[in-house]
Amino acid sequence: MDFNVKRLASDAGVFFTRAMQFTEEKLGQAEKTELDQHLENLIARADGTKNWTEKILRQTEVLLQPNPSARIEEFIYDKLDKKLPSRATNAELLGQYMVDAAAEFGPETPYGCTLVTVGEYQRKLGGAEREFLQTSAASFLTPLRNFLEGDWRTISKERRLLENRRLDLDICKARVKKAKQAEAKAAAAPDFQETRPRNYVLSASASALLSEEVDKAELELRVAQTEFDRQAEVTRLLLEGIGSTHLNHLRCLQDFSEAQATFYAQCHHYTQDLQRELHRITSETCSNAVAPPHSSAAAAPQPVSSAFLSGPSSPGAAVSSLSSQTAGALTQTQLAVTGTRKAKVLYDYDAHDDSELSLLADELISVYTVPGMDPDWLIGERGNEKGKVPVTYLELLS
Repeated sequence: MDFNVKRLASDAGVFFTRAMQFTEEKLGQAEKTELDQHLENLIARADGTKNWTEKILRQTEVLLQPNPSARIEEFIYDKLDKKLPSRATNAELLGQYMVDAAAEFGPETPYGCTLVTVGEYQRKLGGAEREFLQTSAASFLTPLRNFLEGDWRTISKERRLLENRRLDLDICKARVKKAKQAEAKAAAAPDFQETRPRNYVLSASASALLSEEVDKAELELRVAQTEFDRQAEVTRLLLEGIGSTHLNHLRCLQDFSEAQATFYAQCHHYTQDLQRELHRITSETCSNAVAPPHSSAAAAPQPVSSAFLSGPSSPGAAVSSLSSQTAGALTQTQLAVTGTRKAKVLYDYDAHDDSELSLLADELISVYTVPGMDPDWLIGERGNEKGKVPVTYLELLS
């Protein structure tokens, strides 16, 4: 290891001198070279970009991964430059638990069958969420991190160099000022009390030394001014690149919004499919519960009404009895809607074919039922439009 004591002492002296200059500027005891207004505006804009980028990045990470422990784990793997192990999403875990529970309760039972159906769709939702997280991390989070860990570090380094060059320039200005003050003081108050030739020689020698000191300080000032101007130009070019950073972040933001829209559209599609499956399962379950078992119907004859035993003298009573039995069966299998009623739409619904009617939340429509219709559906009318609508999306008004 090359340990240079002289260089170390020189660097320590420069650091101490800069610290003295910085302290005097803060106390108002020394002059400070001000940057031009354009450069000051660029610095303020860059600081705002850095601060808001950090806030947006942190909050996006919280949105995509609410678990703090998982975020810490991802941070550690990223710093170690290792691939993060695959982790199931919460929806995927929920779906797996539902499928496992259905296997224990029996998938042929109504509850088990519903658990299997909901569990499969939860897995689909979890897969869509996993794809959204991966897309967002690649298209949005990574560019923001690259700016903070790459471009911003370079800008910060050059700004620190500019600040050091400014302090060196102000130190050189102070030296020139002191040297000129000493030279002017010596020229304004010569020593005429001593008339011996030796004193005149010493006085001339002191004037030459002071003049030489002024020349040396002015040379150092010109060198410091040149280095400061060069560093200011380098810093200005880097800060002007913040505009291109904004354009890059704009494209990334558009990609993130598109991925988010795709994710929510997939979720909406899956949940609508799940609702239709649940309606089908509920309808089949209700049909099986209402229909009489075939074996018992074949083995035991149906009881004959007393109206038929009385002979043909009372045909009206027989018809009345048969009509009452039929009406009772219809009321068990169909929704009790008498005539046309008003209904309020609870959720948006997109029609899947020409026989259905699309709905908008909070709108009012007219609904009614027809004989033989699926009990989970009604006929809806809105102006000249008419079609089937699901009962679960409606609130019947009295």
